[in-house]
Amino acid sequence: MSKVAELHKESSPASAGVYVLTCSTSKYKQLQEGMQPDDVSGDIIERLAADAGHKIAGRKLIPDSGLMIRRALRSALAKRAVDVLIVTGGTGISQTDVTFETIYPLLERELPGFGEIFRRISYDEIGSPAMMSRAFAGTIKGKAVFCLPGSPNGVRTAMEKLILPELGHIIGLSRGR
Repeated sequence: MSKVAELHKESSPASAGVYVLTCSTSKYKQLQEGMQPDDVSGDIIERLAADAGHKIAGRKLIPDSGLMIRRALRSALAKRAVDVLIVTGGTGISQTDVTFETIYPLLERELPGFGEIFRRISYDEIGSPAMMSRAFAGTIKGKAVFCLPGSPNGVRTAMEKLILPELGHIIGLSRGR
């Protein structure tokens, strides 16, 4: 790691407020029917973030709906305690996957390296299906936004290998430090 990157990391926040947003129509329907949906990917994000010393500033489960995603995004990012929004689900290529189309145009700063490196790591793990992921990241209003696949393995990969090692650094830079 370069000395500049080390200096940035040293002066970056050690803890962040993490908001977890799961986009899944099937899990949302279970919730509406009074059932407790099994949100494995959301659980992984929450556990890994908390274990790394971050605070969970909120969590929500919504359907794959552009309108619902925009509402949840605005609500989460308006909270003072939220430094980062991590979205799981809706980044594939099916007709119901709308996370990319909904959030990507709202980014103020894109982190293209996130998606590129995520797909490269995923290729090493799962092979050619990695090309179908449209995972991406960036900032909105000085807050980091990561959009991950709904796959628990993909979420774990993104959290452990990319997001958590750089989260404080990204937040520090997005705040203008």
